Amino acid sequence: MSILASIVLFENNPLQVAKTIDSVIESNLDVEILLIDNSPSDELSILSERGDRVNYIFNGKNIGYGSAHNIAIRRSMEIGSIYHLVLNPDVYFRGDILENLYEFMEDNKDVGNIMPRVRYPNGDLQYLAKLLPTPVDLFLRRLFKNKRWREKKEETYTLKFTKYDQLMNVPCLSGCFMFMRVSALMKVGIFDESFFMYFEDVDLNRRIHNNFKTIFYPRVEIVHEYSRGSYKNSKHLLFHIKSAIYYFNKWGWAFDSARKKINIDCLMNLKNDQ
Repeated sequence: MSILASIVLFENNPLQVAKTIDSVIESNLDVEILLIDNSPSDELSILSERGDRVNYIFNGKNIGYGSAHNIAIRRSMEIGSIYHLVLNPDVYFRGDILENLYEFMEDNKDVGNIMPRVRYPNGDLQYLAKLLPTPVDLFLRRLFKNKRWREKKEETYTLKFTKYDQLMNVPCLSGCFMFMRVSALMKVGIFDESFFMYFEDVDLNRRIHNNFKTIFYPRVEIVHEYSRGSYKNSKHLLFHIKSAIYYFNKWGWAFDSARKKINIDCLMNLKNDQ
């Protein structure tokens, strides 16, 4: 199998998830979808009826985002998939998106993960290619939303100055769409299951970036409805804070020399390309 895609579910709107599934199974590539359901009931199992290439696993409890995707990633490793695609259930696209990404990965064996340009349903751009976060990037952005200095820092952190119109090798790509080389995952490891929700993608992409290129690829686009749950739900906010603390405990808070070097190298390479 060329690609195994995984979608983690938790009490999702089935019509929304169906759009994600259909986006994948319309591909002419050899691709299978594994739905991993963390919901308390298996009502979403009906989604497996959307095609022979759609399979369903019911966990019976919420084991966490990364842990659920790891079930599918381990399957990719077992069956010898070339690529593993992590998808959020609120992502959809049309056309030969996967074919484009597959061809690029086949031509660039030093790339471990790739993400296309991402837009909101209204067409606005989502700035999801970033530097590695610092505590200031994460915590102060919530507290000082209208400060000019914050906006300037955000401009750098989210790489807005690039206009998102060029290929970029960046250390932090969104977990909403991760097209990853399975051999890279076998080298660097899978999702750290100590993260229940949030930051597991930052952590994994950082590990991939340490060994391979992690590419933002603007030649194709997807749509991400992107609810930003931690801004609307206090429970999700708590998950976000706990994951952030675990991430910085793991990699370093104010003093993270590796982060500093990675971010400086990324900015220098991008500015040289301007």
